[in-house]
Amino acid sequence: MPLKPSGERLTRKRSRVVIDTGVLISAFAFDGIPEKAVRKAFKHSEIFVSPLLIEEYRDTPLKLEKRGKITHQQMKALIAGIAAFVANAKMVHPSKRVSLCRDPEDNMVIECCLAAKAGILITGDKDLLDIDDLPFDLQIITPLDFVGYRDS
Repeated sequence: MPLKPSGERLTRKRSRVVIDTGVLISAFAFDGIPEKAVRKAFKHSEIFVSPLLIEEYRDTPLKLEKRGKITHQQMKALIAGIAAFVANAKMVHPSKRVSLCRDPEDNMVIECCLAAKAGILITGDKDLLDIDDLPFDLQIITPLDFVGYRDS
């Protein structure tokens, strides 16, 4: 690692990242690219969550089980994985509300990014990926793009 003129090590600034619910659920349920993106985020980035995002993380496995999409064992495993994920993330409490998404329920993800001063949102949600002209600096990218992202 390079040194500053003073002899101190240069530290690389870690990316500030928010991970959308769909990516997180897919990472624990199916592995593949979403799982690689979540692992890379933990290794190289600071992960941020908000109370509303945590609520969605928690509720989604319950809804999937109720709809018969996953078994009770899978639901328990998802919740355990999500709990471990959240325990290692940093909490923000958004105070500013935004209305930028086609799907109003997705605004809380953008609010979390804004409160965290996140530079990256990892999502597979087309409503989020299609947002243009954000009033702050945020890259909204897919898990595949994040896996290939060099500055994280």
